Amino acid sequence: MRRSVLLVEDDSAIRMVLRVALEDAGYEVLEAASGEEALLLRIDEAADLLIVDLRLPGIHGLDVVRTVRGSSRVPIIILTAQAESHDIVAGLEAGADDYVTKPFVTGELLARIAAQLRRAAPDTDDDAVLVCGPLELSPDLGALLVGGDPVPLTRTEFKVVEELMAARERVLSRDHLLKQVWGYEHAGDGRVVDNLIYRLRSKIEADPASPEHLITVRGFGYRLKA
Repeated sequence: MRRSVLLVEDDSAIRMVLRVALEDAGYEVLEAASGEEALLLRIDEAADLLIVDLRLPGIHGLDVVRTVRGSSRVPIIILTAQAESHDIVAGLEAGADDYVTKPFVTGELLARIAAQLRRAAPDTDDDAVLVCGPLELSPDLGALLVGGDPVPLTRTEFKVVEELMAARERVLSRDHLLKQVWGYEHAGDGRVVDNLIYRLRSKIEADPASPEHLITVRGFGYRLKA
């Protein structure tokens, strides 16, 4: 069964190039030229992955990401201009899993799509509950409890917490997390990791500004302390 990609891009020329590349790679492609069209299409068509340009007419791409993320853990990759680094931060904070800057290399985008879809596939090899201090993670149920209370996580946030808990308080580097969670075979942009850690702290720490569990080890990476 072919995987489907919902492409949300108002530039018809870019849409055409991406549609051809995606179809050549074996994907079924759904297209939306605006945020409104994308959200309506999502009601009828359950795509396996979304590619969302942030600079859309009408509903902003960030609002598309937030709306989809509010009810789904589907992988989302955002497209943004090379110079708009604040868009990258905002997109990741809105719930996107990864980003590609324009102008982009089609092969790189295809590789990131494949990596996200691999990470989204169910993992039935190890369903043991992981515990670290007040945190309890159940891979089988896809649930995180903090002090007994359920905490909603995106798919990528869940994967990062799972990696950190499985490490049993060892320090994990940004490159390690980029490879294991995002599927990057080579070093990527550490801002993806840093922004996700920032979001996680707002969910699991009593005081995100003074974290007690999700600790930064300067020059090395992150660890989860019981």
